[in-house]
Amino acid sequence: MPSGTIARLLIDKGFGFIRDEGGIEHFFHRSAVRSAVFELLREGQRVEFTPEQSEKGPRAGEVRLLES
Repeated sequence: MPSGTIARLLIDKGFGFIRDEGGIEHFFHRSAVRSAVFELLREGQRVEFTPEQSEKGPRAGEVRLLES
């Protein structure tokens, strides 16, 4: 499973972006977060995720926090 870092987080809007190890940003929605509470996530935290493709670009599914 690929890993990356939370690059941007918009708690009030319910989504954010994960930058993978190759520098590509993947959109993720709060509903994709599996091992943490979305509102407690912070930019810079390491996560792993399932890469997906949407009509708007790269998306992350099954987001799991690697560190707290």
